[in-house]
Formats: sequence, structure tokens, C-alpha cells
Amino acid sequence: MKIAEELAAIERRIEAIAGVAGESGDFATALGAASRRKDAHAADAASRASIERMIGANAAEFGVDPALIEAVVQNESGFSASATSAAGARGLMQLMPGTARSLGVTNSYDPAQNVRGGTRYLRGLIDRFHEVELAVAAYNAGPGAVARFRGVPPYAETQNYVRDVLTRYRALRSHG
Repeated sequence: MKIAEELAAIERRIEAIAGVAGESGDFATALGAASRRKDAHAADAASRASIERMIGANAAEFGVDPALIEAVVQNESGFSASATSAAGARGLMQLMPGTARSLGVTNSYDPAQNVRGGTRYLRGLIDRFHEVELAVAAYNAGPGAVARFRGVPPYAETQNYVRDVLTRYRALRSHG
């Protein structure tokens, strides 16, 4: 095997170990992603109480019911700051990389940035659709799908998501 082929094989193995094989093919990017994941595991040590304080502060700043934010966080990540979906959504509120960038989030695994960005995004969806149910549907399926279907899209995943988030939201509101 030629040296270049051996190096490429080593880079692929390291990318696979870092869990980002196929995302970029760029070795430096793979190492950066692995480093961010390490930071995310440390962020998971953030206590539930500190996350709830972040939720409360952002709820007040953006005028979103903290019970709704908590319901989204619970449904999206189970309060795991290091959560990453198969689709690539990251952190407590499972922000997609492009959405995170548009919200000024530079590290989706940082609980403070993630909750702030996710809450800001949720506020924008509430303002756009004027109904919590539609905002929650848009959070899952995207605002384009909600606009296109003029309501909750007929996707089983989205319909289940809306049901689960709103059920948790109502329960949190009745206990709080």
C-alpha cells in the first residue's frame, strides 16, 4: 500500500472513531467535532436545576412559557446537552447546524447557547404561526412544511411529536 493510501485509511479510521465519518471527509473538521463532543459530555454534567434556570431566564427574555421550553427540551434530548440526532440536530433543543448558525449559536452543545437559540427560534415560530400547536409542529417539521400544509403536516413523526410535546406542556403547566 502506498503511503498516501495508508494515511487516508488512518484518517478514515480516526474519523470513524470520532463518529463523524461521512460528515465532511476533512480530517481537521473531524478532530474539531470530536473535541466539541468531548466538551458536550462535560456540559451534560450541568445540573437539571441549572438548565431549568437557563430555561427560566430565556423564557422571560423571549416571552415564551418556560413549561413549553421544558417540554421541547425533554422531548428533543431528555435534558442531554450532548445529544445528537441521526439527522445531525444537536444539544438540548436539538438545533440543526444551519438553524443554529442563523441564531448565532456557535456551539450547539453549550447548554446556554442552545437553550437561548432554541427559545429564540420557538418565539419566532409562535410569532409566525400564532398558535403553539403550529409552532411546535414547525419546530419539528420546519416552518415550510407547516405553511405548505396550512397546519400540522400529515407526517406520523410530526403528529406524534406535537402530541407528546403538548401533553408534556399541559402536564407541566398544571403542576407548576
